[in-house]
Amino acid sequence: MSSSDLDVLLDMGFDKERAELAVKKSGGLQGALEWLEQNQDKPLDEIKAEEASKVENIASASGQAGEIASSWVCNECGKKFRSMTQVQFHGEKSGHSDFAESTEEIAPLTEEEKKAKLEELRAKLAEKRAGGSEQDKLDKKKNDEIRRKSTKETQDIKEDLEKKERLKEAAAKKREKQAEVEAKERIRRKIQADKEERRLKAEKEKAQREGRAPPAAPAETGPTTSGSVASKPASAYTETRLRLQTPNGNIQKSFPVETTLFEVAHAVQEESGLSVESFTQTFPKKVFSDVDFGSNLKELGLIPSASLIVR
Repeated sequence: MSSSDLDVLLDMGFDKERAELAVKKSGGLQGALEWLEQNQDKPLDEIKAEEASKVENIASASGQAGEIASSWVCNECGKKFRSMTQVQFHGEKSGHSDFAESTEEIAPLTEEEKKAKLEELRAKLAEKRAGGSEQDKLDKKKNDEIRRKSTKETQDIKEDLEKKERLKEAAAKKREKQAEVEAKERIRRKIQADKEERRLKAEKEKAQREGRAPPAAPAETGPTTSGSVASKPASAYTETRLRLQTPNGNIQKSFPVETTLFEVAHAVQEESGLSVESFTQTFPKKVFSDVDFGSNLKELGLIPSASLIVR
């Protein structure tokens, strides 16, 4: 083991036990760096167990040579190695398994060659780290884009829900106001009927005192049966038929007259996928915005049928 190679690895921040094993297995600084990179995610116990097994397999497969082997050669790629640890490292890295002993000695690297190899390895390591940093930046940018998109979609859903809630509140207030108007009208009619009843009673009592016949009660007006049948009044309709013109085609549907314009917009959205902002009546020309969505079809005069353009 070269203490200078080990010191270089320790200076680069590698764990001492793992660095010692890397130098022992590879026989040089370049091989040690490559081995550390290849096995950085493996536990030391697993690496040692694999080491023992592979050394035993290679030793049992080697032939009995008459001469002392000075090196090893890979018959698959032709590379030569000084030690069994280098053979094992090459086999792990390349997947080659056909090795043979050789009597040829391999000259060790000079100090200049070692320095050049070290600079080359440092440059490769820095390049790899820089590449990893660039990938981290790309991953972060991608995650930020996904997060921004998710935030925008969530905000759009929230705004849509808030809009629907406002429309529901407007429709409820409209119905409350209409109910209040109708209640006041009933009270006014009741007061008027009471006044008329008191007037008739007073006239009848006066006529009795004066000895004359009481005045005749006014006849109640009602529908006549003579002549042609009058057209059906608006109040008699229970549903209306709408022809809705959308960019995706026409929709024809019947709705109860009490259906609000908001509910019609919701039905259009469910059927065509369009988000409705307003309806336009062609004749007579009239635009129904979201302010009118709380009113029902009867209140808006869209009975017994109507044609609306969806915006």
